[in-house]
Amino acid sequence: MSGADGLPEPRRRRAALCILGALAASVLDASMLNVALPTLAREFGVSAAEAVWAVNAYQIAVVGTLIPFAALGEILGFRRVWAAGLALFCAAALLAALAPGFEALLAARVLQGLGSAAVMSLLAGLVRHSYPAKDLGRAIGNTALTVAVCSAVGPSLGAAVLALASWPFLFLLHLPLGLAALGFGLRALPEPQPQPRAFDLGAAALNMAAFGLVFLGLDILLHHPLAGLFALAGGIGCGAVLVRREMGRSAPLLPLDLLAIRTVRLAIAASVCMFGAHMLCVIPLPFHLSAAGYSAFEIGLIITPYPLAVGLLAPIAGRLSDRVPSALPCALGGAVLAGALLALWLLPPARVEWLCAALLLAGIGFGFFQAPNNRTILAGTPRARAGSAGGMQATARVLGQSLGATGAALCFTLAGPQTAFLSGAVLALAAGGLSLARR
Repeated sequence: MSGADGLPEPRRRRAALCILGALAASVLDASMLNVALPTLAREFGVSAAEAVWAVNAYQIAVVGTLIPFAALGEILGFRRVWAAGLALFCAAALLAALAPGFEALLAARVLQGLGSAAVMSLLAGLVRHSYPAKDLGRAIGNTALTVAVCSAVGPSLGAAVLALASWPFLFLLHLPLGLAALGFGLRALPEPQPQPRAFDLGAAALNMAAFGLVFLGLDILLHHPLAGLFALAGGIGCGAVLVRREMGRSAPLLPLDLLAIRTVRLAIAASVCMFGAHMLCVIPLPFHLSAAGYSAFEIGLIITPYPLAVGLLAPIAGRLSDRVPSALPCALGGAVLAGALLALWLLPPARVEWLCAALLLAGIGFGFFQAPNNRTILAGTPRARAGSAGGMQATARVLGQSLGATGAALCFTLAGPQTAFLSGAVLALAAGGLSLARR
């Protein structure tokens, strides 16, 4: 159980290590795989746009089930659902490493996405119940630091793995961390009082159908326009039915009651835009640099300044958000990231020093935004709804990432990977504008 002021020490420290360990395993998986996309395309004989589905399949599985898993955590208990999700994530990583073909790899990635959704949907709620309110920004800054450090290590680590071994080791490398977090987390994590209510299977199915069909439609729209339009229409229709079904409920699966809070609604919209800009930066970079003749190891080194800058700025921004309003640092972060993406769009790939400088600037902008915006979402919602708030926050993040990854695939098809940087700059500016509106 956890009190109003979080867990007592030293249990709080042990719980934090378990939460961050599971998060680190998930981030390492994603950041290492991004660098390996050109390798997977060659190994399995698929196109660049098809290879991106190793990311998209995972993201769509996550974004469709985050909100249902958050509701399930409130009903059955945060710790129980978190542990089941982490166990599934680890088992699916092993299946991905053993995949005999690209279709089997995609199936394993979908399972990984389901497990990751259960873990990520409850991450913010577990943090909220582990720490006192006065330290919430610092705790969120620590999670952002973990993401940044693992993102910084991931590309170089993934490139080193590919230089020394085959691609399946990308999935095996982070398994010990995930299994250790699972073993210790069963005892250390907080267990808020479950909220006895029925789990709405119909709403959960509509949620998964809405997100899944929309992203499927976006992906196939260019090559199969009629099927893409049907999928988009089906997804939008399912979303409309879901919203109508959930209106007026005291604790809806889709947290419309939390979206009615203006600051939370604007912060969620800004998060979607900012994470979309983030993906429109990191997904095209390996292809852009690979086409210019750089090796996988060199690509990993060039990308590293971006997550390193996020890691340096995120804890500072998190602590700052405990003391000052978050709108201004979030707006500044969006503007800085937009400027950096414009520089990446204009710079030739041969100017490595300028590319690294632009990526460093991009990391500073993203680092200034992430922790203060997440604190706004968590602190602006009732403590009893921490699970739904965390699921909504994670959904906004993965929704933005999925839109960004889908947008990157569209850019590959229409105009080449470098065009994605310009699209990302537009989204980053939108995130900054939404943050200013929150003032």
